[in-house]
Amino acid sequence: MELNLLEKTELWIENLKLNNANLNEIAQVVSQTLMLPREKVLVVDVRETHITLDILQRYIHAEQFFGKKRQLLAALSQVSGVEIFPETDIHSDGILGSIALNDEEAVRAIDNTQRMRDEIMINLQKRVKVFPTGFEVKRGMIEDTNTPLISSTMEAAGYKVNTGDSLDDDETLISGMLRKAVYEGYGIIITTGGIGAEDKDKTVEAVLKIDPDAATPYIVKFEKGKGRHKKEGVRIAVGQSGNALIVSLPGPNDEVKLCLEVLLPELEKDVSKERLASKLADVLRHKLGHKFKHEMHH
Repeated sequence: MELNLLEKTELWIENLKLNNANLNEIAQVVSQTLMLPREKVLVVDVRETHITLDILQRYIHAEQFFGKKRQLLAALSQVSGVEIFPETDIHSDGILGSIALNDEEAVRAIDNTQRMRDEIMINLQKRVKVFPTGFEVKRGMIEDTNTPLISSTMEAAGYKVNTGDSLDDDETLISGMLRKAVYEGYGIIITTGGIGAEDKDKTVEAVLKIDPDAATPYIVKFEKGKGRHKKEGVRIAVGQSGNALIVSLPGPNDEVKLCLEVLLPELEKDVSKERLASKLADVLRHKLGHKFKHEMHH
């Protein structure tokens, strides 16, 4: 269970005595006890009766430090030049202070933290943000019928849906808003529109800026450069960033409706982005197959 140290990364070891001690050895013992890479632990301050260490990483697993005080002090007592006393103690202003828990408290704290994390993850996975894209929507030239459809359908299924701003066809803008939604703790981020083969369509490219390994199967392919088609074809995107799933759907309302019929049951499973993208692409290929006579790629 990984925890964010929230910038509180210092540990103070108080009421100890040093006599020609090697600070590298002290850092080595601390890194070994906390199962951290050696380069992630530094002794940053030495005073007459205490030393300060800095943990140079943002995340650490609870099991690495909860209840480790006694073990760490025992290990430090074996370092030449380090003298540990009954009153020697370890403190931190942040969650690293949990190192001082006793064994029973550590087990209980890990269980409680895991339960809280599970509850947060369940709630996060039910938080949805929807972004309609396209200059025609942004400027009010056409009605955005997709966002109300997605909102009503997903809310009826128990999701909490928030509507984002209508976004212009701008790769940097779209990727920035997707990244912001990830940081805001949305578990599912849906865009509509901008997946076509014209040069103005930028949504899939924006998703790839967030997740270079996003699944982007083609729905239909065209002869690149022929007519208004500047790209190889139409493709959707399903990406992952942190705990957020990013799904880029087409713009036509009937296609969004078809995708929702696939998306909702798949979200109830532990679905991979590749599988979800494949399922969505299949249903769209079937529909568009009646419209286009070009070569399809699976």
